[in-house]
Amino acid sequence: MQTETDNRLESLKENIAGIECGINEACARSGRKPSEVTIMAVTKYADAADIRRVIETGRIKIVGENKVQSVRARWIDGGLADLRRKVELHLIGHLQTNKAKTAVEIFDSIDSVDSLKTAAAINRHAAEIGKTMPVLIQIKISGAETQSGISPDEAGVLLKEAEKMKNLDVRGYMAIAPANAAEEEIFSAFSVAKALFDRDFGQSTGSGHIPVLSLGMSGDYKTAVRAGSTMVRIGGALFR
Repeated sequence: MQTETDNRLESLKENIAGIECGINEACARSGRKPSEVTIMAVTKYADAADIRRVIETGRIKIVGENKVQSVRARWIDGGLADLRRKVELHLIGHLQTNKAKTAVEIFDSIDSVDSLKTAAAINRHAAEIGKTMPVLIQIKISGAETQSGISPDEAGVLLKEAEKMKNLDVRGYMAIAPANAAEEEIFSAFSVAKALFDRDFGQSTGSGHIPVLSLGMSGDYKTAVRAGSTMVRIGGALFR
């Protein structure tokens, strides 16, 4: 007889399979290989027990958190500490420079660098502990005033400056779609990020890693994959 825990695990596995199916369909439409796309589990609103279940399936290797304090409470001092080394932890929310030191210490990647000031703070604190910090530059592809990110016109300049910083490893771009937009408007916005990505990153980064284009969330990840995303950030569709 299945327990409630078993039922929830099966439900989460079905959710993962559904997301994978959606990625496969989008790849088929755009002539891409599903192996080119990685799923990041966004755990901002997820229950700790569900996070544990998802990780223990072995099918999710990257976790995105929006706040520095959430990671410390859950992954360093809290109930998920024993799983910390089983996943890559990425910061995907806006980073205040006064929290850069802690972010460098506890994250495996900071995917929301949106200014030279932020890049410099990360680089400085990474140098202090002898760490080379993987980062993504966040591009603003919507007109929302509340959304973080550097303008597409300035992204290349920030990239060049960040690449001069010895303790940063710039691996690609991240962007968030315009809210409440039609699919083709979202596709067009994602295509702006993809064009910059193609312009600024080749087959590998300066450190030899495969470049990352992080586009797409639960509501628009298929469109993002069609536009060229290599990493989708899924929360609601995974943990529903």
